Formats: sequence, C-alpha cells, structure tokens
Amino acid sequence: MRELLRNREFAFLFVGQVTSMIGESIMLIVLAIWVKELTGSSGQAGAVVLAVAAPALVAPLLGWAVDRVRRRPFLLWVNLLSAVALLPLLAVRDRHEVWIVFAVSVAYGFSFSLNTAGLAGLLKVTVAGDRLVEANSLLRSVREGSRLLGPLAGAGLYAWAGVSAVVIVDAATFVIAAVTLTAMRVVEDRPRPTELHWAAEAGAGFRHLAGEAALLRCAIAMGLAFLVFGAVNPGVFAYVDQGLHRPATFVGVLMTVMGLGAVLGALAAPKLVRVLGESAAVAVGLGALGAGLAALVYPRLWLGLAVAPVVGFGVSVVAIAFTTLMQRRTPAPLMGRVSTATDLLVGAPQTASIAAGAVLVSVVDFRWLFGGAAAALLIAASGLWTVRERVSAGGEDGDGPPDGDSAEKRGGAEKGDGVEKGDGAENGYGAESAGSGGAGSGSVPGSGNQDLILQDQT
Repeated sequence: MRELLRNREFAFLFVGQVTSMIGESIMLIVLAIWVKELTGSSGQAGAVVLAVAAPALVAPLLGWAVDRVRRRPFLLWVNLLSAVALLPLLAVRDRHEVWIVFAVSVAYGFSFSLNTAGLAGLLKVTVAGDRLVEANSLLRSVREGSRLLGPLAGAGLYAWAGVSAVVIVDAATFVIAAVTLTAMRVVEDRPRPTELHWAAEAGAGFRHLAGEAALLRCAIAMGLAFLVFGAVNPGVFAYVDQGLHRPATFVGVLMTVMGLGAVLGALAAPKLVRVLGESAAVAVGLGALGAGLAALVYPRLWLGLAVAPVVGFGVSVVAIAFTTLMQRRTPAPLMGRVSTATDLLVGAPQTASIAAGAVLVSVVDFRWLFGGAAAALLIAASGLWTVRERVSAGGEDGDGPPDGDSAEKRGGAEKGDGVEKGDGAENGYGAESAGSGGAGSGSVPGSGNQDLILQDQT
C-alpha cells in the first residue's frame, strides 16, 4: 500500500478519488431520503436509485466515447460538469419540483459511468500491474470507509442545514477531484482513429467479453442475480418504515453499519482472490449477500444491525474480485468499452429490477422482495462456484489467481476488437501498447458499477 502512495501520480489521483467518494457517500442517501420526505412514497425514493442506474443502459456508447479521448483531461471535465449538474437541486422547494431531483439523478448516473470508464483507463497508465489487487483493495477500503460516517453525516447535514448544504459540499468535492487531475503528470498518447464503423467500435467490449470465458461467466452470474436483487433498493425503505418502524433517515444508520463489513470485505478480498481466484471470490461475495438478505426477511433491529455488515462484506468482495478480473484480462485500449459493456450486462438487469421494485414495494410485502433476492443471489453464487471448481480441475487459467499481464498478452488480439497483432496499436482510439498498457503501467481497477443504496454496477 505504501509503495502505491509513493507513486506521485497515483497519490494525486487517490486524493481526488477519496474526496469524490466522500461527496458521493453523503449525497446518494440524501437524494433518496429527500424524495421520500417530499412525496411520502418509498417507491419514488427507490425510483431515485433507478434514475441513477438508468445511464448504464447506454453504457457501450459511453465507453466508445471514453476510448476516443485522453483520459486525464476527459475526467477533469467530467468532474467539473458534474459539479455544475448538481446546482439545479438548489431550486427544488416542494413535491411539484421533484422531477428536478430525478433529472439530476440521471446526470449523476452518467457521471458515475463516465468516471468509472475513464478512471479504468487512466489507472492503466499510472500504476504498475503487479500492484493490481492492492490498489483495488485500497480504493475500495477508502470508498467503504467513507460510508461509515458519510450516510450519517449526510443525513445529519440534511436535517440540520437542509439539502442546499449537501449539494454545495458534493459539488465542492467534484471540483477538488478536478484540481487533483490537473496536478498529475501522466503522458497519454493521443488516441488514433481507425476506419471501423462506430457501431463496430462500440461493440468491441462485448466481443472481448465473449472471448474471455471467466469474465463472461461472472458477468452473467451477476446479471442474473441482480435481475432480482435490484428490487431491494426501494424495499429497504419499506423495511425501515414498515418493518423496523423507524424514520427514513435510519437508512443512513444501516448504511453506516454496512460500511463496517464493507471495509472488512475490501481488506479480505486480496487474500480471497489470491487463494481462490477471482471467479470463486465473486461467488463468495454473492453468497454473503444472499445470506444477509435472507436474514433481513425477519425484521428486527438487532438482527438488521448484525446482518448489515455481512451484506457490506459481500458487496466489497464482489466488486473487487470482478473488477480485478476485468482489469487484469483487458488490454488498455479496450478498457472504456469493456468497463461499460460489463456495466450493461450487470446494470441493465439491475435497473429493470429497481424499476419493478419501485412498483412492487407498494403492493408486495418487502419480505417477499428480500426473500426472492436472497434466493437469486444464493443460486448464482452456487452456480458460479460449481463452474469455478470444474474449471480449476480442468486446468483452464481463466478463473485462477491473477497472472499479471496474461490478459494483455491474450485479450483483444483481433483487428477491430482492441489490439492489432504486431504493433499493439488500437481498437479504434487506443494508443497504449496492449502488451504493457503503457509505460510503467498495469491493470488497476477503479470503482465498480454504481454504488447505490445497497451496492457498485458492478
């Protein structure tokens, strides 16, 4: 960990990410709580999460756009524009203007997707590949650590000073993140266009996934699990309101407790990945999520506080293991498109589930939502673990422990899908070498999928 922070460029990037993570941990919960109080509807509070997740549906186009530009200046502008996009929230006064909250939530979702894809590429030319798991663990530990106090701080600031104070604080964190990017001295080659049609370039991420069995298996398992799990997001407000008989702001308490387990999961993930491999670690994380949700079917305060860390543990392990696998097995020129392709495979089912949950929570008891999600997660975990065992026995290297740069030696080796044989040049708009990911670079994941009420798209 200390070696990573001695890297000047990573240190600046890390400071900016930490600041941004704090802002996110404060703002996301406040948006949902605010809509709950404006409308009195748990379904509309859950719909805020849906609005944040919705941009994942056009993720491949976003990845195509990210891979056309140099990542550092791109991320600088994304952060500045994200700060500006928050300002309309200052005009909201009552439930008749709640549409502004949803519009800003969609913009927030675009910011998440663009930041995730851009960060993946920038890290590729910033940190050495042999620090992959450690960097991933450090970023995730800080993200989850910020959520120990972030939700409580956000709910407290909202209750004390109103939403305007929360908006100003979050906008300031985006500006600070942009400033740290200006201090970085990263040399990025100008992306070079190819003659491929834009649709072929946008689909390159999916073609890469199709050729990486381990990555595809994990994405499919997570997508099927989150097809049901997304309904938990609106259901958590009903759980707090109808099950625990607490105010909506108590969701912040549960998220803080969940953050304790998430930090432990982030710290344990590198060991799990090294011992079990990425796919098996994803299965362990999905299993922890399923077990935790199964317990929440019985609404008791003591049980909720005891189980929330288990859910947080599972969230971190899934995010770290899956993102590590994706980064390790994807060449630098494809990072944006593969990142957004996995966002779509996992995020689209989750978005559909959140939409269904926002409707169902008004007519179906939250226990059924939690029970169904728990069953889906446990089935997905069991299936992925079984495949992992077979692959291990068969000797395929796709699910094994990290092998450094094997992905960059193997992945995307066909013209138009990421790297041209011979010179490792581009996949449309990627100038880094596929063999090394750039000078002194490697594969270090940034953040996973959108981290909403209970989770990263992945």
